[in-house]
Amino acid sequence: MPDLVPLSGSERSALPGATATPTPLDDSQVITVTVLLRRRAQVPTELIDGPETISTAQLGEQYGANPDDAQRVADVLGEYGLTVTQSLLPSRRLKVSGTIAALQSAFGTTLSSVTSPHPDGSGDVQHRYRTGSLSVPAPLSGIITAVLGLDDRPQAIAHFRLAPAADSETTAVPDDKKHKKHPTAPTTGQGESLTAPQVASFYQFPDEYDGTGQTVAIIELGGGYTASDLSTYFSGLELAVPSVTAVGVDGGSNSPGQSADAEVELDIEVIGGVANGAAIQVYFAANTDQGFIDAISDAVNATPTPTAVSISWGQSEDAWSTQSMTTMNDTFADAAALGVTVTVAAGDNGSSDSTTTTSGVHCDFPASSPNVLACGGTTLIGNTSTFAITSEVVWNEQASNEGATGGGVSDVYPLPSYQTSAGVPVNASSGKAGRGVPDVAGNADPVTGYNIVVDGQQTTVGGTSAVAPLWAGLIARLAQATGKKFGLLQTTLYAGVAAGVAAPGFNDIVEGDNGAYKAGPGWDACSGLGSPNGTDLLTLLSGTTPTTGS
Repeated sequence: MPDLVPLSGSERSALPGATATPTPLDDSQVITVTVLLRRRAQVPTELIDGPETISTAQLGEQYGANPDDAQRVADVLGEYGLTVTQSLLPSRRLKVSGTIAALQSAFGTTLSSVTSPHPDGSGDVQHRYRTGSLSVPAPLSGIITAVLGLDDRPQAIAHFRLAPAADSETTAVPDDKKHKKHPTAPTTGQGESLTAPQVASFYQFPDEYDGTGQTVAIIELGGGYTASDLSTYFSGLELAVPSVTAVGVDGGSNSPGQSADAEVELDIEVIGGVANGAAIQVYFAANTDQGFIDAISDAVNATPTPTAVSISWGQSEDAWSTQSMTTMNDTFADAAALGVTVTVAAGDNGSSDSTTTTSGVHCDFPASSPNVLACGGTTLIGNTSTFAITSEVVWNEQASNEGATGGGVSDVYPLPSYQTSAGVPVNASSGKAGRGVPDVAGNADPVTGYNIVVDGQQTTVGGTSAVAPLWAGLIARLAQATGKKFGLLQTTLYAGVAAGVAAPGFNDIVEGDNGAYKAGPGWDACSGLGSPNGTDLLTLLSGTTPTTGS
Protein backbone atom coordinates (compact mmCIF):
# COMPACT_ATOMS: atom_id res chain seq x y z
CA MET A 1 0.00 0.00 0.00
CA PRO A 2 1.21 3.57 -0.65
CA ASP A 3 2.51 5.70 2.19
CA LEU A 4 0.05 8.06 3.81
CA VAL A 5 0.53 11.82 4.06
CA PRO A 6 -1.42 14.23 6.32
CA LEU A 7 -4.52 15.95 4.91
CA SER A 8 -4.29 19.63 5.78
CA GLY A 9 -7.30 21.09 7.59
CA SER A 10 -8.73 17.73 8.64
CA GLU A 11 -7.84 18.09 12.33
CA ARG A 12 -10.53 17.31 14.89
CA SER A 13 -9.89 18.18 18.53
CA ALA A 14 -11.30 16.16 21.41
CA LEU A 15 -15.04 16.67 21.88
CA PRO A 16 -15.96 17.68 25.44
CA GLY A 17 -18.23 15.12 27.06
CA ALA A 18 -17.52 12.36 24.55
CA THR A 19 -17.80 8.97 26.29
CA ALA A 20 -17.07 5.60 24.74
CA THR A 21 -20.10 3.36 24.31
CA PRO A 22 -20.08 -0.15 25.81
CA THR A 23 -20.23 -1.71 22.33
CA PRO A 24 -17.39 -0.81 19.95
CA LEU A 25 -17.85 -0.06 16.27
CA ASP A 26 -18.23 -3.00 13.92
CA ASP A 27 -15.26 -2.58 11.57
CA SER A 28 -17.03 -4.67 8.94
CA GLN A 29 -19.89 -2.18 8.66
CA VAL A 30 -20.08 -0.50 5.24
CA ILE A 31 -20.51 3.28 5.22
CA THR A 32 -20.29 5.97 2.56
CA VAL A 33 -18.16 9.11 2.83
CA THR A 34 -17.87 12.17 0.62
CA VAL A 35 -14.43 12.85 -0.83
CA LEU A 36 -13.72 16.35 -2.19
CA LEU A 37 -11.28 16.86 -5.05
CA ARG A 38 -9.26 19.89 -6.11
CA ARG A 39 -10.61 22.30 -8.70
CA ARG A 40 -9.43 22.42 -12.30
CA ALA A 41 -8.89 26.14 -11.61
CA GLN A 42 -9.89 28.61 -8.91
CA VAL A 43 -13.12 30.50 -9.43
CA PRO A 44 -12.09 34.09 -10.26
CA THR A 45 -12.96 36.70 -7.65
CA GLU A 46 -14.71 38.81 -10.26
CA LEU A 47 -17.03 35.91 -11.08
CA ILE A 48 -17.93 35.43 -7.39
CA ASP A 49 -18.51 39.18 -7.00
CA GLY A 50 -20.73 39.30 -10.10
CA PRO A 51 -22.77 40.48 -11.85
CA GLU A 52 -21.62 37.98 -14.50
CA THR A 53 -22.85 34.41 -13.94
CA ILE A 54 -22.17 31.06 -15.56
CA SER A 55 -24.17 27.88 -16.07
CA THR A 56 -23.81 24.68 -14.05
CA ALA A 57 -22.21 23.03 -17.10
CA GLN A 58 -19.69 25.84 -17.44
CA LEU A 59 -18.93 25.69 -13.72
CA GLY A 60 -18.11 22.01 -14.00
CA GLU A 61 -16.08 22.32 -17.18
CA GLN A 62 -13.97 25.23 -15.94
CA TYR A 63 -13.86 24.93 -12.14
CA GLY A 64 -15.08 21.44 -11.26
CA ALA A 65 -12.96 18.34 -10.72
CA ASN A 66 -10.81 16.88 -13.48
CA PRO A 67 -12.04 13.44 -14.62
CA ASP A 68 -8.43 12.24 -14.61
CA ASP A 69 -8.17 13.15 -10.91
CA ALA A 70 -11.40 11.28 -10.20
CA GLN A 71 -10.12 8.20 -11.97
CA ARG A 72 -6.83 8.37 -10.10
CA VAL A 73 -8.68 8.51 -6.79
CA ALA A 74 -10.91 5.58 -7.76
CA ASP A 75 -7.88 3.49 -8.75
CA VAL A 76 -5.83 4.18 -5.62
CA LEU A 77 -8.73 3.82 -3.17
CA GLY A 78 -9.68 0.62 -4.95
CA GLU A 79 -6.43 -0.87 -3.67
CA TYR A 80 -7.90 -0.47 -0.16
CA GLY A 81 -11.14 -2.19 -1.10
CA LEU A 82 -13.06 1.06 -1.45
CA THR A 83 -15.51 1.80 -4.25
CA VAL A 84 -16.58 5.08 -5.84
CA THR A 85 -20.35 4.77 -6.01
CA GLN A 86 -21.14 8.23 -7.40
CA SER A 87 -19.15 10.92 -9.23
CA LEU A 88 -20.38 14.51 -9.00
CA LEU A 89 -17.54 16.25 -10.77
CA PRO A 90 -19.09 19.74 -11.23
CA SER A 91 -19.25 19.99 -7.42
CA ARG A 92 -15.94 18.04 -7.07
CA ARG A 93 -17.49 15.25 -4.99
CA LEU A 94 -17.03 11.50 -5.01
CA LYS A 95 -19.18 9.21 -2.87
CA VAL A 96 -16.87 6.44 -1.63
CA SER A 97 -18.14 3.29 0.08
CA GLY A 98 -16.35 0.60 2.03
CA THR A 99 -15.97 -1.04 5.39
CA ILE A 100 -14.99 1.06 8.38
CA ALA A 101 -11.76 -0.99 8.55
CA ALA A 102 -10.88 -0.15 4.94
CA LEU A 103 -11.71 3.54 5.37
CA GLN A 104 -9.57 3.75 8.52
CA SER A 105 -6.68 2.20 6.62
CA ALA A 106 -7.01 4.48 3.60
CA PHE A 107 -7.38 7.69 5.58
CA GLY A 108 -5.07 7.00 8.51
CA THR A 109 -7.50 7.33 11.37
CA THR A 110 -9.19 5.37 14.12
CA LEU A 111 -12.95 5.63 14.54
CA SER A 112 -14.80 4.85 17.74
CA SER A 113 -18.36 4.85 18.98
CA VAL A 114 -19.17 7.52 21.57
CA THR A 115 -22.01 9.44 23.10
CA SER A 116 -21.70 13.20 23.43
CA PRO A 117 -24.00 16.12 24.24
CA HIS A 118 -25.98 17.35 21.22
CA PRO A 119 -24.98 20.96 20.49
CA ASP A 120 -28.62 22.05 20.80
CA GLY A 121 -28.73 20.91 24.42
CA SER A 122 -31.36 18.23 23.80
CA GLY A 123 -29.33 15.42 25.40
CA ASP A 124 -26.68 12.87 24.50
CA VAL A 125 -26.42 11.26 21.08
CA GLN A 126 -24.41 8.30 19.83
CA HIS A 127 -22.13 8.69 16.81
CA ARG A 128 -18.86 7.75 15.17
CA TYR A 129 -15.94 9.80 16.41
CA ARG A 130 -12.33 10.62 15.63
CA THR A 131 -9.64 13.02 16.80
CA GLY A 132 -6.47 14.31 15.18
CA SER A 133 -5.74 14.55 11.47
CA LEU A 134 -6.69 12.40 8.53
CA SER A 135 -4.20 11.24 5.96
CA VAL A 136 -4.48 10.22 2.31
CA PRO A 137 -2.45 7.83 0.17
CA ALA A 138 0.63 9.68 -1.11
CA PRO A 139 -0.39 9.45 -4.82
CA LEU A 140 -3.55 11.40 -3.92
CA SER A 141 -1.84 14.18 -1.97
CA GLY A 142 -3.01 17.51 -3.38
CA ILE A 143 -5.86 15.83 -5.27
CA ILE A 144 -8.09 15.07 -2.27
CA THR A 145 -8.96 18.24 -0.32
CA ALA A 146 -11.43 16.85 2.23
CA VAL A 147 -12.98 13.61 3.49
CA LEU A 148 -16.38 14.03 5.14
CA GLY A 149 -18.53 11.53 7.00
CA LEU A 150 -16.07 9.38 8.90
CA ASP A 151 -17.01 11.23 12.09
CA ASP A 152 -20.79 11.76 12.02
CA ARG A 153 -21.32 13.87 15.15
CA PRO A 154 -24.25 16.34 15.03
CA GLN A 155 -22.79 19.46 13.48
CA ALA A 156 -25.40 22.22 13.66
CA ILE A 157 -28.39 23.57 15.53
CA ALA A 158 -31.57 25.07 14.15
CA HIS A 159 -31.83 28.79 14.87
CA PHE A 160 -35.50 29.03 15.77
CA ARG A 161 -37.08 30.09 19.05
CA LEU A 162 -40.59 29.34 20.24
CA ALA A 163 -42.50 32.24 21.70
CA PRO A 164 -42.74 32.31 25.51
CA ALA A 165 -45.68 30.29 26.79
CA ALA A 166 -47.68 33.37 27.79
CA ASP A 167 -47.33 34.82 24.31
CA SER A 168 -47.60 31.69 22.20
CA GLU A 169 -50.87 30.32 20.92
CA THR A 170 -49.76 26.72 20.56
CA THR A 171 -53.16 25.15 20.16
CA ALA A 172 -54.74 22.60 17.91
CA VAL A 173 -56.41 24.21 14.92
CA PRO A 174 -60.13 23.33 15.01
CA ASP A 175 -61.83 22.43 11.75
CA ASP A 176 -64.09 25.48 11.79
CA LYS A 177 -61.09 27.81 12.09
CA LYS A 178 -58.85 26.33 9.43
CA HIS A 179 -60.01 28.65 6.66
CA LYS A 180 -60.02 31.89 8.62
CA LYS A 181 -57.22 34.41 8.65
CA HIS A 182 -54.99 34.76 11.66
CA PRO A 183 -55.89 37.74 13.87
CA THR A 184 -54.71 41.08 12.48
CA ALA A 185 -55.68 43.46 15.30
CA PRO A 186 -53.61 46.65 15.20
CA THR A 187 -50.65 46.81 17.51
CA THR A 188 -49.84 50.00 19.31
CA GLY A 189 -46.87 49.99 21.63
CA GLN A 190 -46.61 46.32 22.52
CA GLY A 191 -45.12 43.49 20.51
CA GLU A 192 -47.55 41.11 18.85
CA SER A 193 -46.96 38.06 16.71
CA LEU A 194 -47.45 38.50 12.97
CA THR A 195 -48.08 36.55 9.82
CA ALA A 196 -45.38 36.38 7.17
CA PRO A 197 -47.43 38.54 4.73
CA GLN A 198 -47.82 41.15 7.47
CA VAL A 199 -44.05 41.26 7.97
CA ALA A 200 -43.66 41.66 4.19
CA SER A 201 -46.07 44.58 4.29
CA PHE A 202 -44.16 46.28 7.12
CA TYR A 203 -41.02 45.94 5.03
CA GLN A 204 -42.76 47.19 1.86
CA PHE A 205 -42.11 44.13 -0.27
CA PRO A 206 -43.28 45.14 -3.77
CA ASP A 207 -46.90 43.97 -3.91
CA GLU A 208 -47.11 43.25 -7.63
CA TYR A 209 -44.61 40.36 -7.42
CA ASP A 210 -44.92 36.97 -5.72
CA GLY A 211 -41.83 35.08 -6.86
CA THR A 212 -43.50 33.40 -9.84
CA GLY A 213 -40.94 31.69 -12.06
CA GLN A 214 -38.35 31.48 -9.27
CA THR A 215 -37.09 28.47 -7.31
CA VAL A 216 -36.06 28.76 -3.67
CA ALA A 217 -34.17 25.89 -1.99
CA ILE A 218 -34.21 25.23 1.75
CA ILE A 219 -31.61 23.18 3.65
CA GLU A 220 -32.94 21.06 6.53
CA LEU A 221 -30.99 18.74 8.84
CA GLY A 222 -33.94 16.99 10.47
CA GLY A 223 -37.68 17.14 10.91
CA GLY A 224 -40.30 17.46 8.23
CA TYR A 225 -43.61 18.88 7.11
CA THR A 226 -47.07 17.53 6.31
CA ALA A 227 -49.35 18.45 3.44
CA SER A 228 -52.19 18.99 5.93
CA ASP A 229 -50.17 21.58 7.86
CA LEU A 230 -49.39 23.48 4.68
CA SER A 231 -53.01 23.33 3.57
CA THR A 232 -54.20 24.65 6.94
CA TYR A 233 -51.61 27.41 7.04
CA PHE A 234 -51.98 28.76 3.53
CA SER A 235 -55.78 28.50 3.44
CA GLY A 236 -55.77 30.50 6.68
CA LEU A 237 -53.97 33.25 4.79
CA GLU A 238 -56.25 32.84 1.78
CA LEU A 239 -53.25 31.87 -0.31
CA ALA A 240 -52.69 28.89 -2.57
CA VAL A 241 -50.44 26.13 -1.26
CA PRO A 242 -47.16 26.72 -3.12
CA SER A 243 -45.28 24.03 -4.98
CA VAL A 244 -43.22 22.26 -2.29
CA THR A 245 -40.99 19.29 -3.12
CA ALA A 246 -38.95 17.21 -0.66
CA VAL A 247 -35.50 16.11 -1.87
CA GLY A 248 -33.59 13.43 0.04
CA VAL A 249 -29.81 13.69 0.39
CA ASP A 250 -27.55 10.86 1.62
CA GLY A 251 -30.58 8.91 2.87
CA GLY A 252 -32.28 11.94 4.47
CA SER A 253 -36.01 12.38 4.03
CA ASN A 254 -39.04 14.43 4.99
CA SER A 255 -39.64 12.96 8.46
CA PRO A 256 -42.24 14.91 10.45
CA GLY A 257 -42.73 14.16 14.12
CA GLN A 258 -39.48 15.66 15.40
CA SER A 259 -38.63 18.86 17.26
CA ALA A 260 -37.06 20.22 14.07
CA ASP A 261 -40.51 20.26 12.44
CA ALA A 262 -40.85 23.82 13.74
CA GLU A 263 -37.76 24.78 11.73
CA VAL A 264 -38.88 23.04 8.56
CA GLU A 265 -42.41 24.41 8.56
CA LEU A 266 -41.27 27.89 9.60
CA ASP A 267 -38.96 28.01 6.57
CA ILE A 268 -41.57 26.75 4.12
CA GLU A 269 -44.40 28.85 5.47
CA VAL A 270 -42.40 32.10 5.61
CA ILE A 271 -41.10 31.68 2.05
CA GLY A 272 -44.51 30.59 0.78
CA GLY A 273 -46.17 33.42 2.68
CA VAL A 274 -44.02 36.16 1.15
CA ALA A 275 -43.26 34.58 -2.27
CA ASN A 276 -46.30 32.42 -2.85
CA GLY A 277 -45.59 31.94 -6.54
CA ALA A 278 -42.09 30.53 -6.08
CA ALA A 279 -41.36 26.80 -6.30
CA ILE A 280 -39.87 25.53 -3.03
CA GLN A 281 -37.38 22.64 -2.94
CA VAL A 282 -36.65 21.29 0.56
CA TYR A 283 -33.38 19.34 0.87
CA PHE A 284 -33.32 16.91 3.80
CA ALA A 285 -30.00 15.52 5.03
CA ALA A 286 -28.48 14.13 8.21
CA ASN A 287 -27.19 16.65 10.74
CA THR A 288 -23.50 16.03 10.04
CA ASP A 289 -20.88 18.05 8.21
CA GLN A 290 -21.17 15.57 5.32
CA GLY A 291 -24.96 15.85 5.17
CA PHE A 292 -24.92 19.63 5.46
CA ILE A 293 -22.37 20.11 2.67
CA ASP A 294 -23.92 17.50 0.36
CA ALA A 295 -27.36 19.11 0.75
CA ILE A 296 -26.02 22.57 -0.12
CA SER A 297 -24.05 21.20 -3.08
CA ASP A 298 -27.07 19.33 -4.42
CA ALA A 299 -29.26 22.41 -4.06
CA VAL A 300 -26.80 24.81 -5.67
CA ASN A 301 -26.17 22.49 -8.63
CA ALA A 302 -29.82 21.53 -9.18
CA THR A 303 -31.80 22.09 -12.35
CA PRO A 304 -33.28 24.65 -12.52
CA THR A 305 -30.67 26.68 -10.69
CA PRO A 306 -32.36 28.20 -7.64
CA THR A 307 -32.67 31.94 -7.21
CA ALA A 308 -31.94 31.63 -3.48
CA VAL A 309 -30.95 29.00 -0.93
CA SER A 310 -32.18 29.51 2.63
CA ILE A 311 -30.18 28.06 5.56
CA SER A 312 -31.37 28.36 9.15
CA TRP A 313 -28.85 25.96 10.71
CA GLY A 314 -25.34 26.63 11.97
CA GLN A 315 -22.85 26.42 14.80
CA SER A 316 -20.07 28.52 16.30
CA GLU A 317 -17.00 28.83 14.09
CA ASP A 318 -14.83 27.05 16.67
CA ALA A 319 -16.99 23.90 16.44
CA TRP A 320 -16.07 23.19 12.80
CA SER A 321 -13.09 21.49 11.20
CA THR A 322 -11.15 23.61 8.75
CA GLN A 323 -11.82 21.20 5.89
CA SER A 324 -15.58 21.42 6.44
CA MET A 325 -15.60 25.22 6.54
CA THR A 326 -13.36 25.48 3.49
CA THR A 327 -15.46 23.02 1.51
CA MET A 328 -18.74 24.75 2.37
CA ASN A 329 -17.31 28.19 1.66
CA ASP A 330 -16.10 26.95 -1.73
CA THR A 331 -19.61 25.69 -2.43
CA PHE A 332 -20.98 29.13 -1.63
CA ALA A 333 -18.47 30.57 -4.12
CA ASP A 334 -19.92 28.21 -6.71
CA ALA A 335 -23.39 29.46 -5.79
CA ALA A 336 -22.36 33.07 -6.33
CA ALA A 337 -20.85 32.22 -9.72
CA LEU A 338 -24.15 30.58 -10.70
CA GLY A 339 -26.14 33.63 -9.58
CA VAL A 340 -27.55 31.95 -6.46
CA THR A 341 -27.98 34.08 -3.33
CA VAL A 342 -27.52 32.08 -0.12
CA THR A 343 -29.29 33.53 2.93
CA VAL A 344 -28.11 32.26 6.34
CA ALA A 345 -29.35 32.79 9.90
CA ALA A 346 -26.78 34.58 12.07
CA GLY A 347 -27.65 32.64 15.25
CA ASP A 348 -29.90 33.10 18.28
CA ASN A 349 -27.41 33.23 21.14
CA GLY A 350 -26.07 36.77 21.01
CA SER A 351 -22.45 37.72 20.50
CA SER A 352 -21.19 34.65 22.39
CA ASP A 353 -23.00 32.29 19.99
CA SER A 354 -23.29 29.84 22.87
CA THR A 355 -26.19 28.24 24.71
CA THR A 356 -24.04 27.63 27.79
CA THR A 357 -22.08 30.86 28.29
CA THR A 358 -22.33 34.56 27.55
CA SER A 359 -18.58 35.09 27.86
CA GLY A 360 -16.33 35.46 24.84
CA VAL A 361 -17.47 36.22 21.30
CA HIS A 362 -17.96 33.97 18.32
CA CYS A 363 -19.65 34.21 14.94
CA ASP A 364 -21.92 31.46 13.72
CA PHE A 365 -20.90 29.51 10.62
CA PRO A 366 -22.01 29.32 7.81
CA ALA A 367 -23.34 32.86 8.38
CA SER A 368 -19.74 34.08 8.71
CA SER A 369 -18.84 32.91 5.20
CA PRO A 370 -18.12 35.99 3.08
CA ASN A 371 -20.01 34.32 0.23
CA VAL A 372 -23.43 34.27 1.95
CA LEU A 373 -25.93 36.92 3.03
CA ALA A 374 -25.88 36.74 6.85
CA CYS A 375 -29.25 37.54 8.43
CA GLY A 376 -29.59 39.01 11.93
CA GLY A 377 -32.67 39.69 14.04
CA THR A 378 -34.78 42.59 15.28
CA THR A 379 -37.88 43.21 17.38
CA LEU A 380 -40.50 44.75 15.10
CA ILE A 381 -43.47 46.71 16.46
CA GLY A 382 -45.99 48.53 14.32
CA ASN A 383 -49.60 49.00 13.31
CA THR A 384 -51.10 46.23 11.19
CA SER A 385 -53.76 48.56 9.82
CA THR A 386 -51.31 51.02 8.28
CA PHE A 387 -48.16 48.83 8.33
CA ALA A 388 -46.19 51.73 9.74
CA ILE A 389 -43.25 50.65 11.88
CA THR A 390 -43.37 52.37 15.27
CA SER A 391 -40.27 50.71 16.73
CA GLU A 392 -37.55 48.37 15.52
CA VAL A 393 -34.57 47.53 17.70
CA VAL A 394 -32.01 44.76 17.97
CA TRP A 395 -33.56 41.51 19.18
CA ASN A 396 -32.09 40.74 22.59
CA GLU A 397 -34.09 38.81 25.20
CA GLN A 398 -31.13 37.03 26.75
CA ALA A 399 -32.01 38.41 30.18
CA SER A 400 -35.14 36.25 30.12
CA ASN A 401 -33.31 33.36 28.40
CA GLU A 402 -35.28 33.90 25.20
CA GLY A 403 -32.37 34.49 22.83
CA ALA A 404 -30.70 37.32 20.99
CA THR A 405 -29.45 37.87 17.49
CA GLY A 406 -26.01 36.57 16.61
CA GLY A 407 -23.43 38.91 15.16
CA GLY A 408 -19.83 39.96 15.47
CA VAL A 409 -16.51 39.70 13.70
CA SER A 410 -15.23 36.41 12.29
CA ASP A 411 -12.19 34.67 13.74
CA VAL A 412 -11.74 32.79 10.46
CA TYR A 413 -12.51 35.02 7.49
CA PRO A 414 -10.76 38.32 6.75
CA LEU A 415 -12.66 41.52 6.05
CA PRO A 416 -14.17 41.14 2.56
CA SER A 417 -13.68 43.90 0.04
CA TYR A 418 -17.36 44.82 0.05
CA GLN A 419 -17.19 45.70 3.77
CA THR A 420 -14.01 47.80 3.76
CA SER A 421 -15.86 51.11 4.11
CA ALA A 422 -18.79 49.89 6.26
CA GLY A 423 -17.11 50.51 9.61
CA VAL A 424 -16.70 46.90 10.77
CA PRO A 425 -14.95 46.97 14.17
CA VAL A 426 -12.20 44.63 15.25
CA ASN A 427 -13.15 41.39 16.99
CA ALA A 428 -14.16 42.18 20.59
CA SER A 429 -11.99 39.37 21.99
CA SER A 430 -8.98 39.11 19.68
CA GLY A 431 -8.77 42.73 18.54
CA LYS A 432 -8.29 41.50 14.96
CA ALA A 433 -10.10 42.57 11.81
CA GLY A 434 -12.45 40.14 10.12
CA ARG A 435 -15.66 39.54 8.21
CA GLY A 436 -18.53 41.40 9.89
CA VAL A 437 -21.79 39.57 10.64
CA PRO A 438 -24.66 40.06 9.87
CA ASP A 439 -25.18 41.80 6.54
CA VAL A 440 -28.92 42.41 6.93
CA ALA A 441 -31.68 41.89 9.48
CA GLY A 442 -35.40 41.36 9.94
CA ASN A 443 -38.05 40.53 12.51
CA ALA A 444 -36.85 37.65 14.71
CA ASP A 445 -37.99 38.20 18.30
CA PRO A 446 -40.31 35.29 19.20
CA VAL A 447 -42.63 37.76 20.95
CA THR A 448 -43.14 39.57 17.64
CA GLY A 449 -42.59 36.33 15.75
CA TYR A 450 -44.39 34.48 13.01
CA ASN A 451 -47.74 32.70 13.31
CA ILE A 452 -47.28 29.30 11.69
CA VAL A 453 -48.80 25.82 11.75
CA VAL A 454 -46.63 22.94 12.98
CA ASP A 455 -47.78 19.36 13.57
CA GLY A 456 -51.43 20.38 13.46
CA GLN A 457 -50.99 23.26 15.88
CA GLN A 458 -50.90 27.00 15.45
CA THR A 459 -47.90 28.47 17.20
CA THR A 460 -45.58 31.46 17.16
CA VAL A 461 -41.94 31.04 16.22
CA GLY A 462 -39.07 33.49 15.92
CA GLY A 463 -35.30 33.43 15.77
CA THR A 464 -32.95 34.36 12.97
CA SER A 465 -34.22 31.14 11.39
CA ALA A 466 -37.19 33.21 10.26
CA VAL A 467 -35.04 35.96 8.76
CA ALA A 468 -33.13 33.75 6.31
CA PRO A 469 -36.33 32.52 4.56
CA LEU A 470 -37.83 36.03 4.78
CA TRP A 471 -34.90 37.39 2.79
CA ALA A 472 -34.94 34.40 0.42
CA GLY A 473 -38.59 35.14 -0.34
CA LEU A 474 -37.84 38.83 -0.88
CA ILE A 475 -35.00 37.93 -3.24
CA ALA A 476 -37.39 35.71 -5.23
CA ARG A 477 -39.76 38.68 -5.62
CA LEU A 478 -36.93 41.00 -6.63
CA ALA A 479 -35.59 38.47 -9.14
CA GLN A 480 -39.02 38.17 -10.71
CA ALA A 481 -39.31 41.96 -10.87
CA THR A 482 -35.88 42.56 -12.43
CA GLY A 483 -35.61 39.43 -14.55
CA LYS A 484 -32.19 38.58 -13.15
CA LYS A 485 -30.47 36.68 -10.38
CA PHE A 486 -28.19 38.40 -7.89
CA GLY A 487 -25.61 35.92 -6.60
CA LEU A 488 -23.43 37.69 -4.05
CA LEU A 489 -25.91 40.46 -3.26
CA GLN A 490 -23.50 42.26 -0.92
CA THR A 491 -21.49 43.76 -3.78
CA THR A 492 -24.56 45.85 -4.61
CA LEU A 493 -25.90 46.37 -1.08
CA TYR A 494 -22.60 47.71 0.28
CA ALA A 495 -21.69 49.81 -2.78
CA GLY A 496 -21.08 53.37 -1.66
CA VAL A 497 -21.82 52.56 1.99
CA ALA A 498 -19.94 54.65 4.56
CA ALA A 499 -19.42 53.98 8.26
CA GLY A 500 -22.09 55.55 10.43
CA VAL A 501 -24.39 56.39 7.51
CA ALA A 502 -27.74 54.71 6.78
CA ALA A 503 -27.63 52.53 3.67
CA PRO A 504 -30.10 53.02 0.81
CA GLY A 505 -32.82 50.36 0.74
CA PHE A 506 -32.79 49.72 4.49
CA ASN A 507 -34.46 50.69 7.73
CA ASP A 508 -31.47 51.65 9.86
CA ILE A 509 -31.55 49.94 13.28
CA VAL A 510 -29.81 52.19 15.78
CA GLU A 511 -30.91 50.89 19.19
CA GLY A 512 -30.04 47.76 21.14
CA ASP A 513 -27.17 45.31 21.46
CA ASN A 514 -26.46 41.58 21.27
CA GLY A 515 -23.99 41.49 24.15
CA ALA A 516 -20.56 42.65 23.02
CA TYR A 517 -21.76 44.75 20.09
CA LYS A 518 -24.13 47.72 19.99
CA ALA A 519 -26.33 49.05 17.22
CA GLY A 520 -25.74 52.48 15.77
CA PRO A 521 -26.16 54.45 12.57
CA GLY A 522 -25.12 52.53 9.46
CA TRP A 523 -23.77 48.98 9.54
CA ASP A 524 -23.35 47.34 12.94
CA ALA A 525 -22.56 43.85 14.23
CA CYS A 526 -26.13 43.34 15.50
CA SER A 527 -28.37 44.33 12.59
CA GLY A 528 -25.98 44.71 9.69
CA LEU A 529 -27.19 47.32 7.20
CA GLY A 530 -30.68 47.08 8.73
CA SER A 531 -34.05 45.58 7.88
CA PRO A 532 -35.29 45.75 4.29
CA ASN A 533 -37.37 48.30 2.49
CA GLY A 534 -38.34 46.04 -0.39
CA THR A 535 -39.56 48.79 -2.69
CA ASP A 536 -36.35 50.78 -2.30
CA LEU A 537 -34.27 47.62 -2.77
CA LEU A 538 -36.09 46.97 -6.03
CA THR A 539 -35.12 50.45 -7.17
CA LEU A 540 -31.53 49.85 -6.08
CA LEU A 541 -31.28 46.49 -7.84
CA SER A 542 -32.95 47.83 -10.96
CA GLY A 543 -29.97 50.12 -11.43
CA THR A 544 -31.67 53.43 -10.68
CA THR A 545 -31.13 55.76 -7.75
CA PRO A 546 -32.96 54.57 -4.61
CA THR A 547 -34.24 56.68 -1.79
CA THR A 548 -31.88 57.16 1.13
CA GLY A 549 -31.91 54.84 4.10
CA SER A 550 -33.98 55.83 7.08
